[in-house]
Amino acid sequence: MTLLNMAYRVEVCPDDEQKVAEIVKSTGFFSIDEVHIACELVNEYITKGPSCGYHFLFAEQDNAMIGYTCFGPIPATECSFDLYWIAVLAEKRGHGLGRVLLGRTEEIVMSMGGRKLFAETAGREQYAPTRAFYQRCGYLEGAVLADYYAPGDAKFIYSKDLHPAF
Repeated sequence: MTLLNMAYRVEVCPDDEQKVAEIVKSTGFFSIDEVHIACELVNEYITKGPSCGYHFLFAEQDNAMIGYTCFGPIPATECSFDLYWIAVLAEKRGHGLGRVLLGRTEEIVMSMGGRKLFAETAGREQYAPTRAFYQRCGYLEGAVLADYYAPGDAKFIYSKDLHPAF
């Protein structure tokens, strides 16, 4: 896979909900409840528009969605944003698309006045590559909440300063 023929968009279309479901399911990382949550965020945007607080970046290749991010400002903060989702279609992983999506998302967040981006992930061994990904992308481990998702499954919270002076 080459990243040269990729198209990126921030507009949300009605059929994006199903495409997001396919991507999230393909990873093998998420439960059916989590897949439903990912879809609910797309539906929330379709229903309410940008005022819902969720924003998206979609990556497409040959007119097919192969990755996306969902992010938004954290309520009651001045300039902090959450990265709610980042996922790449399983067969397209390992070629740098996740890094590109995250970098482009950071640029969008900065253009929206964001100065800090937070990401969280699970502590299960399956998520070790995800934690390493965030660290390779310049995110710092800020907190580990033991037994958060389930006994023995911690929540890892990472953050990145998007403006060096912050």
